[in-house]
Amino acid sequence: MKHSGFFERQGPFTIAELAGRIGAEASALEHPAAPVLDVRPLDMAGPGDLTFVDNRKYVDALGRTRAGFCLVAPALAARVPSGTVPVVMRAPYHGFALALQAYYPDAMRPQTAGYAARPDGALVHPSARIEDGAVVEPGAVVGREAAVGSGATISAGALVGYRVCIGRGSYVGPGASVTHALVGDRVIIHAGVRIGQDGFGFALGPKGHIKVPQIGRVIIQDQVEIGANTTIDRGSLKDTIIGEGSKIDNLVQIGHNVVLGRHCVIVAQVGIAGSAELGDFVVMGGHSGVVGHVRVGAGAQIAGMAHVKNDVPPGARMGGTPARPFREWAREVAAVRRLARPRSQHGSDDASDC
Repeated sequence: MKHSGFFERQGPFTIAELAGRIGAEASALEHPAAPVLDVRPLDMAGPGDLTFVDNRKYVDALGRTRAGFCLVAPALAARVPSGTVPVVMRAPYHGFALALQAYYPDAMRPQTAGYAARPDGALVHPSARIEDGAVVEPGAVVGREAAVGSGATISAGALVGYRVCIGRGSYVGPGASVTHALVGDRVIIHAGVRIGQDGFGFALGPKGHIKVPQIGRVIIQDQVEIGANTTIDRGSLKDTIIGEGSKIDNLVQIGHNVVLGRHCVIVAQVGIAGSAELGDFVVMGGHSGVVGHVRVGAGAQIAGMAHVKNDVPPGARMGGTPARPFREWAREVAAVRRLARPRSQHGSDDASDC
């Protein structure tokens, strides 16, 4: 059954109306009454959609877009492909944020249980679908139009939000909150986990910062385990995805639009920034991190306290800050150690230091 989504879309607006709302140039628009149906990313937008680009890094993706309209800075307007209408403004990301606010105003505030307190004090909304054999413990809240599968347990004090789906045989620990998410079968979510809250999205500016509504979801595939007090932000436009069988330790932060492959192991206090992509069977040691918009290849290993700022090839072993191949990093550590020793001890080192 197709999921009905978490946010109601407003509009459509004409391109002239939308340009007026966001401060874009409207005078050069050839068809000002053309309708704009939705706001989508470059690679997912269709002929009736508005997208944006404000970074030359995405010029190739701009050339492939099928979007009907594209917010673009003056310097990139000539790169917009035929069939896409350029909507020119100095700060396209600011405009995109304002467009999202127009189409998805209810995304400016989180959707939690999705209903007001009931007179009888019940914490499970009557529209929620609770399969036979599921357990909802005292004090747990199951929101409007949510679904809980057979054999699942929703522990005391947990929240299953509006339209959230929890798969069969899964467990949501005490005090955990799951919103804007679809959770697979046999998933374990430990105490205090936060899933589906806003990603950290703001269009920064000298007069203040504009909130970018986060209208994506979190998709957690089967047999994932998520440690206590870990946080997984929902996607901004795309989904945040946690691959089948992955194991995530306590106190991990996973940002919006992250794609985590199958059977990854993510150890405590790791931070993965927005839109990073990790392949299958990636291992990240404690306190390591990945910056946004990079790719870590399948089977790569990131040492504890290492910080990845560039793409990592499949199977690589990386260490240090910034992360580099493990042997290179180990030799650098050994060299620094030798420099720090008293001169009388310099002859005692050998290849074992590496």
